[in-house]
Amino acid sequence: MKIKVKLISYLLLGILIFVVIFFFWASSPNYSLNEYSKLTINNHSVKIDKDSIYSIITYNIGYLSGMTNNKAIAKPKDLFDKNLEKVKKEFGLLNADIIAFQEIDYASARSYKVNQQNEIAELGYNYLAKAINWDETYVPFPYWPPSIHFGRMLSGQSILSKYPLRDHQRIVLERVKDNPFYRDALYLERLAQVVTVTIENKDVIIINVHLEAYDKPTRERQLDVVIDLFNKFKNDYPTILLGDFNSDIEYENPAINKIITLDEIGNAAFESNYDFTYSSAIPFKRIDYIFYSKNSIELIESKVLKQFREASDHLPIEMKFRLK
Repeated sequence: MKIKVKLISYLLLGILIFVVIFFFWASSPNYSLNEYSKLTINNHSVKIDKDSIYSIITYNIGYLSGMTNNKAIAKPKDLFDKNLEKVKKEFGLLNADIIAFQEIDYASARSYKVNQQNEIAELGYNYLAKAINWDETYVPFPYWPPSIHFGRMLSGQSILSKYPLRDHQRIVLERVKDNPFYRDALYLERLAQVVTVTIENKDVIIINVHLEAYDKPTRERQLDVVIDLFNKFKNDYPTILLGDFNSDIEYENPAINKIITLDEIGNAAFESNYDFTYSSAIPFKRIDYIFYSKNSIELIESKVLKQFREASDHLPIEMKFRLK
């Protein structure tokens, strides 16, 4: 009996040691912190329409997983290949000057190690700003079965531009305070990505965000920081704030009202051409936005781009504008 108890104790101890080792291994990063923010210059052939009207798109690309995002189902490589082909085709037709992405993968296991940023940049985007927000050796999600785990994770937010970028900043926003330690260690960082783009010899500030999805108080505090950031620039520079805010005006006391109600800030594809952006299969809420400084940017046209269909679980928004 004593031998059996001892064997069980050793077994449990072994399992505990394995779990601890696995946790520290899985949550360890692949890159150093100074590699999390990077500006890159390419040499692709570029097509620019110089007519004083510019276009910018925000797109939570959902790592090209379509409507399977976060679902516990197998995701074949063919799904990602087709979605990448679809996205590149549509962006090629639109020929936007600047594209801001959220949830874009840089060779993650979950998306078959394809660098989605670089693939799309081949359309003629020579200036890239990359901000990594999820770097883990192994993410065991969705939890079951293990065969569909995300695995090695390298994902984040990117800004692709046909015009020069500089002064790139990766600003880490507040984390959810009451997340269990094991979840927090394997959870992505929420970012405000800031970069300066030079257009017509003018400096334009782009702020690309992806706010907290599951905890409203944290999302509200993150938005306060983002609004302060916008206000810091808007009086001196044309400023565009865009991304996935994870807040809909139909929510109870929605966080997004903090910025929508500000008179000096414009809201693309909102007062006219209003459409939902999530989910792309049957859109039922608006959580993606493009805001801009009214004093220095004139809105020409804006819309939700429904033609992207289900390449992501979100639909992108495009804004065409002129600098005042």
